[in-house]
Amino acid sequence: MQFDQFNLDNRLVKAIDHLGFEKASDIQQQAIPAAMAGHDLIASSKTGSGKTLAFLLPALHRLIRQRALAKRDPRVVILTPTRELAKQVFGQLRLVSAGTQFKSVLILGGENFNDQVKVLSRDPHIIVATPGRLADHLDQGHFYLHGLELLILDEADRMLDLGFADQLKRIHQAADHRKRQTLMFSATMDHQQVEDFALDLLNKPKRIAVGEITSEHKDIQQRFILSDHLDHKEALLNHLLSNESFQQMIIFTATRADTERLASFLQEQGISSLALSGDLKQSERNRIMEQFGKGQAKILVTTDLASRGLDLVNVSHVINFDLPKHPEEYVHRIGRTGRAGEKGDAISFIGPKDWQSYLNIQAFLQQQIEFSVINGLQANFKGLTPKATRKAKPQGRSDKPVQKKAGKAKAKPKKRIFHEAEDIGDLPVMRRKPGEYVDDGE
Repeated sequence: MQFDQFNLDNRLVKAIDHLGFEKASDIQQQAIPAAMAGHDLIASSKTGSGKTLAFLLPALHRLIRQRALAKRDPRVVILTPTRELAKQVFGQLRLVSAGTQFKSVLILGGENFNDQVKVLSRDPHIIVATPGRLADHLDQGHFYLHGLELLILDEADRMLDLGFADQLKRIHQAADHRKRQTLMFSATMDHQQVEDFALDLLNKPKRIAVGEITSEHKDIQQRFILSDHLDHKEALLNHLLSNESFQQMIIFTATRADTERLASFLQEQGISSLALSGDLKQSERNRIMEQFGKGQAKILVTTDLASRGLDLVNVSHVINFDLPKHPEEYVHRIGRTGRAGEKGDAISFIGPKDWQSYLNIQAFLQQQIEFSVINGLQANFKGLTPKATRKAKPQGRSDKPVQKKAGKAKAKPKKRIFHEAEDIGDLPVMRRKPGEYVDDGE
């Protein structure tokens, strides 16, 4: 389906043509008409499916074709779980809305609060933000949402997982009126907290599910390789870097300290690498992502911080140096490659510490996973066998006789001999007076 078949405003169609988009994706084909018809929406689609345009186009079309409900209040608020995803959405918004008069701003946590106050005072039409920082500005009265027309929650499941439920409720309550439309996008419908939240925020929502998160991504080749220990993982990584051609690569590790260590390990071998983790200042994170986005480094070593929201078309390989604890994060990690119709490779190293995560991923994907082997680097580790559980003994009386354990024979008690005596009855007890001497006859 072509974008000009949606009856979008001609300025938006021209912007889409200029950006080189030809055919609408599955999520776009279903979500755009439903949103343009004014329905509240709860939609799920796998990463890289084009959901950003699925809500930006109907949002901008509404702003162009309908009158504002208020003169100064923002008309559209788009919330994302991470700064990186917010920047990606904001960048695409600026490109699509270039031919319109609408002002948009980006409000992120970790950046100068007073500068954001000034930006909000200029009455922007569209706000792209992370929920925590936007709720702070709302609480302090730096803007109001009485005239909000469209509230969009991108990756709602991730926002709830990160603990933003209270902030989302405050934003919802500040714009709770009958003319507000709400679009909620989530990686999966099988998230109970998202379901409960949707009942509070959405009004008779239309449900759309395209490309379930557990379905196999046809553009990504997945490989799983067993490893014995840390040194073995580094040897496997060296082999892949030496024998496979790649454009750019993202390597995911378990901890922040691992990102620095592994990036230094690669730099010592002459491979341009960058380390990204959550303990860096926002300005430093911005600089690293800008360098990697411009191709100034071949490899980005990061934690799950970069598993969502990074739209980097030159990433041909993703390596899970350590598997994530939650299987959903595995899907988002490998979704950093194989984007926009390109092919990608996702390679995971599985050591003893990763085994339980591997089992969780296999159960989550509902797919049988086979291990790949690199000649000369075979692992001795073949997996962990589950510990045998002891059967509980049945309660109640057993028919079998209880056998006593053999032990030392107890010594026979000595026979006590009592002398015979004549019973003379009870004798009275004589109490002595203090200081009185009594002769006992001895």
